[in-house]
Amino acid sequence: MSAAPPTPAEIPEAGPGPAGVPARVALLGNPNTGKTTLFNRLSGLRHKTSNFPGTTQEARVGELLPGDGAAATEIIDLPGIYSLELDQGEAEICRAVLAGRLAPKGEEAAEPDAVCVVTDATNLARNLVLVGEALRRRLPTVVAVNMIDLARKRGLHIDAARLSEVLGCAVVLISARTGEGIETLRQELAAPRVPNRTPPGQQEQLERWADEVYAAAASASGVAGNGDGPAAFRPADSLTDRLDRVFTHPVTGLAVFAAVSVGLFYALFSLAAYPMDLIDAVFAEAAKWVVHTLPAGVLTDLLANGVISGIGATVIFLPQICLLFFVICILEDTGYLARAAFVMDRVLRPFGLPGHAFVPLLSSHACALPGIMACRAIPDRRDRLATILVAPFMTCSARLPVYVLVTMLLFRDRPALAALAFVGCYALGIAAGLLSALAARRTILRGRSRPMALELPTYKLPSLRTALLTTYDRAMVFLKNAGTNILAICIVLWWLGSYPHVPPPARVVELRQQAAQVEPADSPAAAALAGEADALEASHAKANSFAGRMGRAIQPVFGPLGYDWQLTVGVVTSFAAREVFVSTMAVVITGSEEAEDEGVLAAVGAARRDDGVTPVFTTATCWSLLVYYVLAMQCLPTLAVTAKEAGGLRWAALQLAWMSVLAYALALITYQGLRAAGIA
Repeated sequence: MSAAPPTPAEIPEAGPGPAGVPARVALLGNPNTGKTTLFNRLSGLRHKTSNFPGTTQEARVGELLPGDGAAATEIIDLPGIYSLELDQGEAEICRAVLAGRLAPKGEEAAEPDAVCVVTDATNLARNLVLVGEALRRRLPTVVAVNMIDLARKRGLHIDAARLSEVLGCAVVLISARTGEGIETLRQELAAPRVPNRTPPGQQEQLERWADEVYAAAASASGVAGNGDGPAAFRPADSLTDRLDRVFTHPVTGLAVFAAVSVGLFYALFSLAAYPMDLIDAVFAEAAKWVVHTLPAGVLTDLLANGVISGIGATVIFLPQICLLFFVICILEDTGYLARAAFVMDRVLRPFGLPGHAFVPLLSSHACALPGIMACRAIPDRRDRLATILVAPFMTCSARLPVYVLVTMLLFRDRPALAALAFVGCYALGIAAGLLSALAARRTILRGRSRPMALELPTYKLPSLRTALLTTYDRAMVFLKNAGTNILAICIVLWWLGSYPHVPPPARVVELRQQAAQVEPADSPAAAALAGEADALEASHAKANSFAGRMGRAIQPVFGPLGYDWQLTVGVVTSFAAREVFVSTMAVVITGSEEAEDEGVLAAVGAARRDDGVTPVFTTATCWSLLVYYVLAMQCLPTLAVTAKEAGGLRWAALQLAWMSVLAYALALITYQGLRAAGIA
């Protein structure tokens, strides 16, 4: 294939790049071009994750080492966008960073010394539109043509020298997944130059320019097709087309999506069980070591039953969280998640939500905050408000420790059933969100939703390196939260559960006297009486502590749901952060001496109510808890972001009221229904 080269406006040849190595490089590109994989390849573990000021949009800043003893270059991973000219939050961030008006938190805003535009070799014509927009900024620019290995397999040939000539800037053919061309890219980024050509300014002209550039620099051999652009080089009835016919089909697509979801959550329980048991044992041994090594007193009690028990009850769920993010990253890297979005678009439309809502709702499964912020990309205000209101129904990572705890109590040695219950929690949250959206769109937010236009990425082998680095990032965020906020809450809860000190009840004194009269003193009968006295004293102390009094005062509200005062304390403290529930139960419950002989999970599962007989976590209570935590709004930061993004406190108040009422009502129906059916 051949075509005449384009004729953009030319400027005099630029001289060499700025003296020395550039201090800052901005990484720009369309979604699904492998930009994140390239960022990880260039920076490895030498990066930090924060946000751009005034947003919850994630900002990753890495360190690019060009070698030869030169100073390190800072590299900023910008959000993936299709155009710099779009009226979207992500595009505005990219424009502001390139103009020197914005930088990640902790960084000084300044115009970047260079821009690296990442393109997809298998979809180059479309990507060149963004390249042209970047070249118009007149910054030193390097174009990285990624996935060149996939392009070769499809019979596509990209002439890097010709493409560099017509663009007027350096062009490097790379494969971020395999590492091909990465060293050459490092060298070009070490001495970038201002492009000597300027693309046309009008968007229609720019699109024609992109087609001409592609035609001048790309050719195909041995493949069938017709037309212009990358689609011309796709073989008829290719593997991609055959897979898409299955993955995007209204029936088989949903079946595949359901099978992938079940497999994912089954892995969470079967594969993560071993590291969970190890973590549980480590923290249990640490608590025992503290008790037996340090002198008895307030400090020992705080460390063993407050800090170690509370943090251990949270960290134990790290394997599931890491595995979840790892598998999701793999699925996204293969190109499957975009197909899942296409399938789910058909599900969203009948409920009055636009196809644009899928990405915010999918993001909300990690955290509702970025999900709500992503709603800025939804053009219609009513569509945007509806999505914001229902986004917190999606199961976020903060709910995972609660789900894991309760499902493990229900199905301790049955991972298949636990996985189904886990999937059910996700399904219930999605169903509640969709039905709530339908109710909102037919009452306070009447109007028609808009369809979604989605570009499906190519299928490719996932990058194990990218998945591992992403998992590492998420794990560090989780551990940082466990080591700061959750630690502080655990200490406060320990204090509330340990004070004030109260004298033991008369029955405890009586039991100790009986034990003292038994001969010999170390007989099983004496040990049984002493154990009963210790358990009764611990229960009495907890019930009369500040936490116990608070729980008892509020417990009548949650009593119909099957919660005693201990569970009530856990539910109330969860309004600070959902994941605190697990730490709360560990701190409140493991004050008993049984915690020294059993792991935290076993101690929580074996907890008894004030009568000393009825379990705290009955079957009906566990199901009620699951339903409540799936539906309840227990995240103050989410309410703050809702008020900001929706345009007023009234929307946050509506969100809180609706989710709280719905959670209480369905948890009540669940508990009372199971009780009526004879399931205690």
